[in-house]
Amino acid sequence: MLSPLTHDDPTAVATYRLLARLGSGGMGTVYLARTPGGRTVALKTVHARLAADPAFRSRFRLETDAARIIGARHGAAVVDADPLAETPWLATEYVLGPPLDEAVALGGPLPEPTVRALGAALAGALAQLHSSDVVHRDLKPSNVLVTAYGPKVIDFGIARAAGDDHLTRTGAAAGTPAFMSPEQASGEEHTAAGDVFALAGVLVFAATGHGPFGTGSPADLLYRVRYAEPDLTGAPEALLPLLTACLAKDPSARPTTGTLTDHLHDGHGDFADHLPPLLLADIARRATDVWLYAPHRLPAPAESATAATVPSTPLSRRRALALGGGSLLGLAGAGAGLWAWLGPRPDTGNGPPAAGPTAVPATTASDGAPAALWRGKSLDREESVTPLPAGDVVGFAETVSFRVLDPEDGTELWSDEAVMDPHQVTTDGTHFYLSDGPYEKAGALLIRTLDPRTGKEAAPTIEVKGFDGTGSGTQLLTAGGGLLFAASRRGDHSTHPDVNETGWHLIAVDLRTGREAWRRPYAWDGVRPWLSQVAGGRLILAKNSGDLESFLVQAREAQTGRQLWQRRLPLKDSSRYIPGQLAIDERHAYFGGDRLRALRLSDGGIAWEYGSGSATTSYGVPAVANGLVYAHERRDAPGLLAVTSDYGVRRWTERPSGRSLTPDFFAAPVIGERYAYAPVRGGLNAIDPGTGRSVWVFPTDAGRFVVDKERTRIIGAGQTSVVAIPLA
Repeated sequence: MLSPLTHDDPTAVATYRLLARLGSGGMGTVYLARTPGGRTVALKTVHARLAADPAFRSRFRLETDAARIIGARHGAAVVDADPLAETPWLATEYVLGPPLDEAVALGGPLPEPTVRALGAALAGALAQLHSSDVVHRDLKPSNVLVTAYGPKVIDFGIARAAGDDHLTRTGAAAGTPAFMSPEQASGEEHTAAGDVFALAGVLVFAATGHGPFGTGSPADLLYRVRYAEPDLTGAPEALLPLLTACLAKDPSARPTTGTLTDHLHDGHGDFADHLPPLLLADIARRATDVWLYAPHRLPAPAESATAATVPSTPLSRRRALALGGGSLLGLAGAGAGLWAWLGPRPDTGNGPPAAGPTAVPATTASDGAPAALWRGKSLDREESVTPLPAGDVVGFAETVSFRVLDPEDGTELWSDEAVMDPHQVTTDGTHFYLSDGPYEKAGALLIRTLDPRTGKEAAPTIEVKGFDGTGSGTQLLTAGGGLLFAASRRGDHSTHPDVNETGWHLIAVDLRTGREAWRRPYAWDGVRPWLSQVAGGRLILAKNSGDLESFLVQAREAQTGRQLWQRRLPLKDSSRYIPGQLAIDERHAYFGGDRLRALRLSDGGIAWEYGSGSATTSYGVPAVANGLVYAHERRDAPGLLAVTSDYGVRRWTERPSGRSLTPDFFAAPVIGERYAYAPVRGGLNAIDPGTGRSVWVFPTDAGRFVVDKERTRIIGAGQTSVVAIPLA
C-alpha cells in the first residue's frame, strides 16, 4: 500500500509534505502527504509530458470538478487543487478502506446484507453525480473504496457531462471492458443508464467474486457485453430480478438509481453494521499502517549525480493515537482517495535500501506456510495471460505495460510501456517478442525481439506488411522452432467494428529471415484469444467458440500451417481459460470441463475420459507432470485430483483437511517434488500427495503461477500483486 519515495520525488508540493508513494503509472503519481496542520491527504500529480498537453489539462480540470460534485459523502473530498500549476495536482482526503476488488480477494464474496448496503450507497453516489448531469463512465470494483462509513466512488478521469463526447482521456480507452455498458462498448453515448449497468456489474462481482461477463481479452469482453447474457451464477436469488433488470441491453429498460435505493436499502443500522468482521479489521489495519509508517527515501542509483536522501522522524504511537482520537476506526477522518486510474506500480516496498519489491523476512505461518521470498505490486485488471518465463527472468504483461522481474529478488530489470494489450507479447523461452503497428499509415505488423535480461533489441525489427499489427488487430500466440505464431487481421488499423470482424488469419513469421512463413484464414466468431503451444512439430491451438458453448481444439503443422485435425469439446466455461495454460506432453493434450479428457496429438481422438459429466465444470484447468495429470474436481468436498496421463486412472484425491477452501477451477496447479500446489480463492494450497491432505495455504491474491528456470521458486501474479515463494 505504502512505498518509499524515490530519490527524484519532490519533498513537497505546494504546502503538502510528501511521505510515501501510493501508486504510480502512465499518467502520474499519487503520494501520501500531510498538511502543515497534520491532516493526511492523497496528493495526485501529473507527469510533465502530459502537463504540457492542453487537452489533458482540460480533462484534469474536469476530473477535479467531478470529484467536487460527488462530495465527501460518496467520494474522496477534494481538499485542494491547482490544475493550472506547472505540474497540475489534486489533493483529496485519504480514504481508509480497501478497493472493493481487494475486499473480495481478502475474504471472498460478500454476504447479501453487505451487497445490499453497498448497492444502496453506490446508487446514492451515482444519483448525486447524475443530478449535476455528470456520468462516471468507468464504475468498477477497483474504483469503489469500502470504508466503515460507506463506499466512496473514485477515479473521475473519464467522467464527463452527459452528452459531451468531445474530450477523450489521454492514452487510455474510455472505460473498462469488463464493466462497460453495451452502448459504451458499441461507441454510442453512455448515459446515466450506462452507470446503472456498470453498478449492477460491480454488485455481481461483490456477491460472486466474478464479473457478469467473465474475463479475457478486451475484444472478447466487449463482444459478450454487447451480445451475451450475464453470468449471475452465485448471486443471491433475491437479487436476481433487480440485477437482471439493471443488465438489460436496452438502456430504457433499466431501473433508476432511486428505484435501486428503494429495493436495496434495508433501513437498519449503520453501514459498518453490514460489513464482515474481516473487512472491518482490514480497515483498522490500514489506519494503523498510515499513522505508524516511518517515511524514508530510496537512494539514487549509483550512476546518478543527485544521490540525496531526505530523513524523516517517525510519528510516535502516542501522537498517532492523539491525532486519531485514540481509536483506529476514528482515524478514518484522516482519509484520501487512492486514484485507481494511475494504478499501483511496482515501486520498492518498505525497508531500505535495495530497489525492487518488498523483501519478506524468512518466517513461517502458524500452519507451516513459507514466508514470501519477495512481494511486489502490479496493475493487471484483466488477468488475461500467465507470466512469461524467458532465460532466467519472468515477464508480466499487465494492463498498461510489460515488466520483467528477476525471480531471485523481484527487482524490476526493465519495462516497455508500448505494450498496452497483454496479447502483444510472447516468448520462446529465450527471447521476448513484442508486436505493434501503425494506427494511421498502411497496415503492418512490427515485431521486436528483446533480450530477456536487458530489454535491448537482440535482432532487427521484423515488418510484415499488410496486417493490422496494433493491439486490436494482432494477438501474438507463441513461438518455437524458429517461428513466431500470431492471429492477425489483414488490412489497415480501423475502429469500425464491422471492419475488425473480417480478414483474420493465423500466420507464422520466420524469426531468422524476418519473412512471413505462412498464413491461414479463419472466420471471425466474435472471440479473439487463442491458447497455443508448440509440441512435436505441431502447433496446438484452442479457443472458446463464438456461442460460448464449446471449446475448439485443432492441430496444425508448425512449418506449413496445414490443419491436421480439429475437435470441439463441450466446455461452456472455456472463456475463463487463460493463454499459457494448455497442458500438453509428448502424446496428449489435456482439458477439464464436464469431464477430464486427454486428446491424442496424433489425430485429435479422445485417448481417455475421466468423470461422469454431471456438471458443466466438474474439472478445472489441468496440469501434467511426471506421468500424472492434476486438476481440481468438483464433488461434495472439492479438491485436487491426480490421474495417470496414459489411461486416466486415479492415483489420489485430496482429502478433507478441515480447512474451508474454495478451489479456483480456472487456474492451473503447480507441481513440485514434494507438494502439489492447487490455487484456491485467496491463496495457494500445498497438498502432500502421500496423504492427499492440505499441509498449508499461502495467502495471496495471485491466481496464475509459473516456476522459474532453476525450479526453486513459484512466481505468482494477480490483479494487484506479484509474489515468489519457495518450490518444494
